[in-house]
Amino acid sequence: MVTDAVVQVGKSTVQHGHMNNRVYVTRLSQEDIPRIIPSLDALAEKEGYSKILVKVPKSSISVFIGAGYTVEATVPFFFHGVESAAFMAKYFDPKRSSITDSGDVADVLSAALSNAHHESNRCLSDHFSLVHAESEDSGEIAALFQSVFDTYPFPIFDPDFIIASMRNDVRYFCIRHKEQIIAVASCEVNSDAENVEMTDFATDPQFRGRGLAGHLLHAMEEAMGDEGIRLAYTIARARSYPINVTFSRAGYHYGGTLPNNTQICGVVESMNVWYRKL
Repeated sequence: MVTDAVVQVGKSTVQHGHMNNRVYVTRLSQEDIPRIIPSLDALAEKEGYSKILVKVPKSSISVFIGAGYTVEATVPFFFHGVESAAFMAKYFDPKRSSITDSGDVADVLSAALSNAHHESNRCLSDHFSLVHAESEDSGEIAALFQSVFDTYPFPIFDPDFIIASMRNDVRYFCIRHKEQIIAVASCEVNSDAENVEMTDFATDPQFRGRGLAGHLLHAMEEAMGDEGIRLAYTIARARSYPINVTFSRAGYHYGGTLPNNTQICGVVESMNVWYRKL
């Protein structure tokens, strides 16, 4: 499977490729502002990408607005539990900025917000166990991801990628049923900024409807809090009722919607940003 590349531009980390047809600055170094802006433009224009997405500190929002960016989502306390971040986008094809399925997206968001703070039972049923995954679990985790997603922005179907990510600030948590991994999620930790992205939620279709994602989220929050992480956030598929409801129930706040942002299961989907202080 072809996946996007991850490269360094200055001291910033950038994901780009034709799968998502975009440039995404996953970690922006303050030292690269503003000189990274023309570099991102040049990369997008060279490859023919239609979108650039950057997580920008509040103090630099005006710099990016001056370069043609708009704010799509806002997350308070993103950097060190103090400074806000704006998810800012620049489009090279205006059509990409329009959400064609806006009615569906609005319905999902409304349903999620109506379930705010309605937490479900945190006790797992018998025969289920929740554990911090280890490298020897990588093959089973990759197989579960492949059974759930047709395509994904990162090569999570590859056990070697999962092992490498475990060594690079990603923590995987899984739920077993009679020794078989039937649900998984991960924490992408940014220790420098003291935040974490809760992501890669996948549940075996046979075990859906049991609130397993909520159990994983609660366990990950506790673990991240113990590590001194101050802010948790997620970028969730905007048309998915279960994942948006899961975060709203857990006390997360809606930060905004990223139009036509990420390819999952073969199509580019809009994504909702949710956040919570830990």
